[in-house]
Amino acid sequence: MAEETIFSKIIRKEIPADILYQDELVTAFRDISPKAPTHILIVPNVLIPTVNEVEAEHEQALGRLFTVARKLAAEAGLSEDGYRLIMNCNRHGGQEVYHIHMHLLGGRPLGPMLAR
Repeated sequence: MAEETIFSKIIRKEIPADILYQDELVTAFRDISPKAPTHILIVPNVLIPTVNEVEAEHEQALGRLFTVARKLAAEAGLSEDGYRLIMNCNRHGGQEVYHIHMHLLGGRPLGPMLAR
């Protein structure tokens, strides 16, 4: 069984977070160390450590990540100029919390995806 993460505690509201959206499948909250003017994390409520552990049973929650991202981007006024969605997997992919999550970043030009 996967270990509990800080995101699990945020989902259950055991620790404070600026939660912007929550339903039975996903929770979205502001990143505490933003890398852009808008930096929101969207996480499935079920603990899936990495993309490598995604199963068919997770498809509804993972699809919801995208519809919630679209909704929050529109609410933040990012839709027209654009935004970036990022999901990291494991150490080389830059994953720091082992509970999969989507980063929604925007509010300024974000530059190239990777350093050249």
